Amino acid sequence: MVERLVSPDFLIALFAAISAAAIVFTFGAHLFERIERKDRMKKVALEREQLRAREMARLRNQAGSKEAARGNIRGADARSYMKSTVERFSLQKAFMDENTMERLAQAGLRGQGELTKHLFLRFVTPFVLLGVAALYLLVISPGGRPLFINLVYAIGVGLVGAYLPLLLLKNRTQKRQQSVKRAWPDALDLMLLCVEAGMSIEHSIKRVAREIGLQSPELAEELTLTTAELSFLEDRTRAYDNLARRTGLDGVRSVMTALIQAERYGTSVGQALRVMAEEGREMRMNEAEKKAAALPPKMTVPLILFFLPVLFIVIMAPAIITAMAL
Repeated sequence: MVERLVSPDFLIALFAAISAAAIVFTFGAHLFERIERKDRMKKVALEREQLRAREMARLRNQAGSKEAARGNIRGADARSYMKSTVERFSLQKAFMDENTMERLAQAGLRGQGELTKHLFLRFVTPFVLLGVAALYLLVISPGGRPLFINLVYAIGVGLVGAYLPLLLLKNRTQKRQQSVKRAWPDALDLMLLCVEAGMSIEHSIKRVAREIGLQSPELAEELTLTTAELSFLEDRTRAYDNLARRTGLDGVRSVMTALIQAERYGTSVGQALRVMAEEGREMRMNEAEKKAAALPPKMTVPLILFFLPVLFIVIMAPAIITAMAL
């Protein structure tokens, strides 16, 4: 028995059997891994299609509810009147440039209806303010001024009205950007936690959009729109680029650039988000330090005007009263 076990023929047969089993096991494991990988890819594709269908249905429902809320006869007539005015006077050629849609998107105004309303207001506002100012200065309260001076004042008010829609749009954009800027570092930290917990970037952005809604509804709206774009756009990098353009903030643009590079070159999304989250926290700390450093110069004038006179009165009043009593 021992001689048979140590014989060269038996050892060669044993090693050949072990090698054959190892080869079969290796190729079998690789085949099973490939089958499992295909199953996982099918599941991911199916889940992505379901997410796309849910987002599209939700967006259609929101659009339908908004149209139903606004869809009375008077509103429809007003929109048709605005549209006909814009088309009749070719206001798109007069007032619209390549950045108009981007500025409206940064203010949270999307769609052709908002563009039509903006162009209509830019056209109508100067004439309305000119008529109101002329009625007030010429009829209601002339003030004893010459007619020419009142007309000049009315024309000046009309010129101011030409820039009033742009000022209102800029003010709305700044308020929206401030809201997004305040909540963006917290949203980035939450997104990093979701990605490191094993969630995909679509589910992470969707979850952060739900959680950040109480702090910044504007940022939640933008993230929800980005989730929908990630679901139905063929090029996923366009969704990140659209978010950067809609917000118009450097911090958001840098994070989206990192995500685009991670999507394009296959690098770690969690590592990119971790680096950008650290930079966001540092930027927020620097801004807080900058505001704290600017506080003493701002407090100088109020202290001189309000605090020092009261202090001198409190200090000098007893001495003055005593001197007058003597």
